[in-house]
Amino acid sequence: MAHRDSNGTGSAGPLDLSLLRTFLAVHRAGSFTAAARFLGLSQPTVTTQIRSLEDQLGRELFERRPRGVVSTSVADELAAQVATPLDALAVVTDRGGFGADLVPDPVHVAGPAELLCTRVLPVLAPLTGQGVRLRVTTGLTDGLLEGLRGGRFDLMIATSRPRGRTLSAVPLADEEFILVAAPEWADRIGPDRVAAEGPATLHRAPLVTYAEDLPIARRYWRHVFDVRLTGQAAITVPDLRGVLAAVVAGAGISVLPRYLCLDELASGRLVPLLVPEDPPINTVYLVQRPGVPDNPHVALVRERLLAAGRTW
Repeated sequence: MAHRDSNGTGSAGPLDLSLLRTFLAVHRAGSFTAAARFLGLSQPTVTTQIRSLEDQLGRELFERRPRGVVSTSVADELAAQVATPLDALAVVTDRGGFGADLVPDPVHVAGPAELLCTRVLPVLAPLTGQGVRLRVTTGLTDGLLEGLRGGRFDLMIATSRPRGRTLSAVPLADEEFILVAAPEWADRIGPDRVAAEGPATLHRAPLVTYAEDLPIARRYWRHVFDVRLTGQAAITVPDLRGVLAAVVAGAGISVLPRYLCLDELASGRLVPLLVPEDPPINTVYLVQRPGVPDNPHVALVRERLLAAGRTW
């Protein structure tokens, strides 16, 4: 791999693999100290290696801050280039990842069961080949936030932005909610009737929902129809995958996040009853306690989730 001289021009000299390994550990950990602990090196050694790499590149890789370091755009670009081949090399050499002599603790991840099972775990599963261990907890946002504040979890996916400054939250993905039914119920209601006549056309359709207070459906009615939803659910299931299964089986109508029913919509087992110009959107957040975690695998999991969330 060629590097640049101090004038920013290309140079044929190869970069040292050990320096690149140290760089990637710092980039993922966000701290010289945490990276040193992970690699089994002293903190001054890590600092010296990063300075050496910066000298070779002629560019600054990290901005030094009181609580760690912040990657520059040059560092982000370099990490994108070297992460995959270095991780593959670590597996081939049977090291199990950087700093195999010091096995990091498991990464504790929490969030809604549906999102964890359908989106998060498929994204994180390949990390086990790099020695990452995961401990996953499902639940509702409010309860899980208390666990995060208490140190039970390293990372959490929240369906709303946490209040206050005790936690750090960044947007992860947007959920779009859609009103759906199986084809037989869509035929009973009638094509395009919801768009033409409004929610009155849905009065006799059984409602399948997450809880007795109809939380997701109430929000949809308020946002799209500008009316308050009243009535009782025909079926309540405290797992949206169960709601999906009941609706596909012909139990009635429901409001579901699009990501959860993409296959059913594509196959025709579910039909959207309305396609509003402004559908309800809910932003989910990746949340953690402030500061730099000692476990570099936390940074690795966070990095993977943020990259994947843009495609959900």
